Amino acid sequence: MIAIIDYGAGNIQSVNKALKYIGCDCVVTRDKDMILKADGAVLPGVGSFGDTMDTMESYGIKDTVLDFIKTKKHFLGICLGLQLLFPESEESPNKKGLSVFDGSITKIPADTGLKIPHIGWNSLDIVKKDGIFKGIEDNAYVYFVHSYFLTAKNPEIVAARTNYGVQIDAAIEWKNVSATQFHPEKSGEVGLKILKNFADMVNGK
Repeated sequence: MIAIIDYGAGNIQSVNKALKYIGCDCVVTRDKDMILKADGAVLPGVGSFGDTMDTMESYGIKDTVLDFIKTKKHFLGICLGLQLLFPESEESPNKKGLSVFDGSITKIPADTGLKIPHIGWNSLDIVKKDGIFKGIEDNAYVYFVHSYFLTAKNPEIVAARTNYGVQIDAAIEWKNVSATQFHPEKSGEVGLKILKNFADMVNGK
């Protein structure tokens, strides 16, 4: 069973529908015991960095997420769910993130001449050809909605990159933690394959 961690993010139900579509047993919950008992967990994300951390702290979800990651069971962060794994974001300078990894979350520069937020399809330079990207061809297109982007301090955690005026670390994978800046639940067949890969990892396949 996969727990979809509920803190009120706008894409929770679309993640739930996508996982159920590929045959996953999943539940939307903010119950600590249910999350920790789950075989895998997904942290969706839509909203601002600071407001989301405040909400997670008020629900007690911040510590639950950190405790779940410590179990070494598979965890997937989506969009803001990737950014929250880092210490802080330029979006909310005085708010601390989960600090699972080190890196910077900064705004896409205005001088790129591109529209911000970055909304739409973009291709991936896949660095790690296994894990959530098993069987995914390089330059596959996925769907992004974001104004802030990750530059990871340790390049070894980066699983995929994209370019939108600047180089963006679009996905990470390290041990039991995976995360994507893009929305796999909105990325068609490629996104469903990524979610299926995650589900297979959860199930030990």
